[in-house]
Amino acid sequence: MNLISFSEEYLKMIRILYNKAKGTIHRVTNRHLINFINYSRTYLKRDSEKVFGIGRNKTGTTSLMVAMQQMGYIVGDQRTAELLADDWAESNYSTIIRYCKTAEFFQDVPFSYPETFKVLDEEFPGSKFILTVRDSPEQWYRSLTRFHAKLWGKKGRIPTKEDLQNASYVRKGWPWKNNQRVFNTPEDDPYQKDILIQHYIDYNKEVKEYFSDRPEDLLVLNVSKEGSMEKLADFLEKEVEIEDFPWENKT
Repeated sequence: MNLISFSEEYLKMIRILYNKAKGTIHRVTNRHLINFINYSRTYLKRDSEKVFGIGRNKTGTTSLMVAMQQMGYIVGDQRTAELLADDWAESNYSTIIRYCKTAEFFQDVPFSYPETFKVLDEEFPGSKFILTVRDSPEQWYRSLTRFHAKLWGKKGRIPTKEDLQNASYVRKGWPWKNNQRVFNTPEDDPYQKDILIQHYIDYNKEVKEYFSDRPEDLLVLNVSKEGSMEKLADFLEKEVEIEDFPWENKT
């Protein structure tokens, strides 16, 4: 092979390798670009579209969470949120706000605690809030105490201070600490009925009064009522095929 032939073959080989490399680079670049666009869309959606379930615990909050998942919402991790109760107790809402950038829907602790909804309303304007309720304060109290008795009470009785202090949910003593933070009941009667029922009444009243001139931002929802799923879908402007709410965490 003479020098000219060798040069032509060499250039041909270089051209083939270049084209292969160019195609690979193009595919890799396109793949990363698509991933970046999808991530950006998800991030922007998470940062702009928020729905908060702010009903007190044992008002159907878990059923609401499952329904929101079925409707396609990205739901915040509950255990991570529960660990933010310490920050809530110290009015340190910056960590809660940062956590809210991780998903689209949030519920239960600390979103079911007083004052949290006001901070989130200011931080995330345009968000939607769902206040889940029971048929009556009495029904809510029975549901809460039965559920906690099942979790932490010895032989199924309403838990005592000692029961709550020895409970290992989240971490040891966490149920006792939160009981005192939220309800501030006597230590010898942590589930004093009058105090808990009044707390439930006052909390729901405060939420409704806060949103009284913005009905489009608050939905008061009893998940056990007929048509509640349709009511939720209308509030969120979603079309769903689910007729009834999923029934979760039955006591």
